[in-house]
Amino acid sequence: MEPTILLNCFKCIGMGIAIGLGVLGPALGLGLATKTILESIARQPESEGQISKYFYIGAGLIEACAIYALLVVILIAFVLN
Repeated sequence: MEPTILLNCFKCIGMGIAIGLGVLGPALGLGLATKTILESIARQPESEGQISKYFYIGAGLIEACAIYALLVVILIAFVLN
């Protein structure tokens, strides 16, 4: 087997693992945050505006982590030879 073919195989496996694990954490975190926000609003409906504001900020930060994982995969795909 040629070294370039083997390198491409390992590169594809690494990309799959990187995006899989890199998105798993933010997905679980966003689901847990959504669950907690809904429970908080159910307990105190009058504070919905303040809770939602902080949720949007937190969701944006969580999504940034997933975007960083995508950036790592793109770097693996195009930079490694």
